[in-house]
Amino acid sequence: MPELPEVEVVRRGLARWVAHRTVADAEVLHPRAVRRHLAGADDFTHRLEGHRIGTPSRRGKYLWLPLEDTSQAVLAHLGMSGQLLVQPSSAADEKHLRIRVRFADTPTPAAPEAAGTELRFVDQRTFGGLSLHDTTPDGLPDVIAHIARDPLDPLFDDEAFHQALRRKRTTIKRALLDQSLISGVGNIYADEALWRARVHYERPTAGFTRPRTAELLGHVRDVMNAALSVGGTSFDSLYVNVNGESGYFDRSLDAYGREGLPCRRCGTPIRRRPWMNRSSYFCPRCQRPPRAVS
Repeated sequence: MPELPEVEVVRRGLARWVAHRTVADAEVLHPRAVRRHLAGADDFTHRLEGHRIGTPSRRGKYLWLPLEDTSQAVLAHLGMSGQLLVQPSSAADEKHLRIRVRFADTPTPAAPEAAGTELRFVDQRTFGGLSLHDTTPDGLPDVIAHIARDPLDPLFDDEAFHQALRRKRTTIKRALLDQSLISGVGNIYADEALWRARVHYERPTAGFTRPRTAELLGHVRDVMNAALSVGGTSFDSLYVNVNGESGYFDRSLDAYGREGLPCRRCGTPIRRRPWMNRSSYFCPRCQRPPRAVS
């Protein structure tokens, strides 16, 4: 699943290529791509036509395109393989093209190269999709109003997170993936931040001190900013930005996916353990497990 850095890379690309352009028409090529838009494909396309796209926004791993002069937004669910691509209108259709959005106006002066381009939603596995939703007073699609702010949000409250972490009485990796506590952190970046912090993924949150929480949040932010600087993490061609370019942070991972390879800090082989239908990667020497965890 794409995590915050991958989604932010896409958001930045959309801000350059799509923001402040007017929709001429939209075409739904697969009904599953709009299954979350309960009124159906015809309603989805009709309600987009003639509206101007505002500045793309993101909270955690959720991305949306506000419609200017309305209280609605197009929410993008990327799922396992969804891609938002900006392509020349003359380009051949992708094999798994699901939705096409054409624009009626000329691009902004900031991106004159966007002339003659369209927005395409491509999704091989059809787990993702686009849907139109009402927005809250602060501009979020109403269906994600419960999602917590992410650690790169200037309004993220470190102290409130610390207090919630201690009250939750869970383990630290579960907490990092809890979207009601902190958004945008997925399996990959949780493992990376925990490795940097030398914290085992099963360490109870009740014992976290303020300095320990602050240190961990710092590592979460550092990992995400490092991934953003190189376009996110890509393990296959499904993780791409709006121009079809893959990220390269996977080449800099310290823990995730490195089972059996030496820890970059101490040389001990990295271990992998099954965890909540996923995997956790950690150094058994640098990240000592709690006493109750073998």
